[in-house]
Amino acid sequence: MKISGVELRRLTMPLRSPFETSFGVATERDILLVRVATEEADGWGECVAMNDPLYSSEYTQGAHDVITRYFLPKLAAAPRVTAALVAQILAPFKGHPIAKAAVESAVLDAELRAVGTSFGDHLGAVRTSVPVGVSVGIMPSVAELIDTVGGYLDQGYRRVKLKIKPGWDVEPVRAVRERFGDELLLQVDANTAYTLGDAQRLAALDPFDLLLIEQPLPEDDLRGHAALSRLVKTPICLDESIVSARSAADAIALDACRIVNIKPARVGGYLEARRVHDVCAAHGVPVWCGGMLETGIGRAANVALAALPNFTLPGDISASERYFTRDITEPFVLRDGGLDVPQGPGLGVTPDPALLEEFTTAKHWFGF
Repeated sequence: MKISGVELRRLTMPLRSPFETSFGVATERDILLVRVATEEADGWGECVAMNDPLYSSEYTQGAHDVITRYFLPKLAAAPRVTAALVAQILAPFKGHPIAKAAVESAVLDAELRAVGTSFGDHLGAVRTSVPVGVSVGIMPSVAELIDTVGGYLDQGYRRVKLKIKPGWDVEPVRAVRERFGDELLLQVDANTAYTLGDAQRLAALDPFDLLLIEQPLPEDDLRGHAALSRLVKTPICLDESIVSARSAADAIALDACRIVNIKPARVGGYLEARRVHDVCAAHGVPVWCGGMLETGIGRAANVALAALPNFTLPGDISASERYFTRDITEPFVLRDGGLDVPQGPGLGVTPDPALLEEFTTAKHWFGF
């Protein structure tokens, strides 16, 4: 497969409602799409970096810059480019896993479309549908939180995740548990908002029978997470700390977590995400797929990944309508608490040209 060029496309898509976490409020997504053009097929990848470097050090404009200035010239100069080689070709450039993941995903999509193989089949999917949960942001009031959670349960979501931060933790969790009962699969996500000194506060969540507490401490504090796991009964799940298969193995060896959230972009792409899955499976550590408010492009790849065998907990993938009034691809629709795994070649979805143009704010073409 010979690449003729790569298009970077910026989109602005409004969210259906503001989404608040411990590090800020999002009302729209500044999206960077990567399209790899070849004679056989075009491939798409979605860069899920946020507008500002809050979740990680990467941000949308920075990803656009590093891809344009460094990644694409390096790929154009390579004697051979395949998805399996992208990480090796781009290895001289330190960091930027989210940007690298977008490029690798687009190359992989083009390859798979050319040979008629789906993302799911290539990665090793064992399901045609995956159970999904919903992530609920921090709300202005507990009453509004209860109404929001109830609405998602009415839609059929199988699991609810509540974003928490100091001052918004025990009371909202208690209210949701009391309102919806012990049968509700419930978990929380702190996005690194606590310190080990908050262990007593986090232990106060133990009576609510949560599935897990996700990333309570800073991402570089594996020893702190290991200590915290001995002070609370609720399983600790790592998210931001897991940046590769090696870091997953280290975290498991230190007893820093009992569950792992795999975000493909955070680990540099879907091929490394599969390796993280395999490491966790070998150690008996269950995984689930995290989300980053993706459009249908990123959502299709996440659904395919979540169909692998060790993804035993519902992921933060959600239906398209959870975040967008209109998605740029055929929308993903919740059916019996799950999403169907695309069966077509590559991602199995393609952006709608009219919607793509409507949301596009800038385009850049790099010829090979």
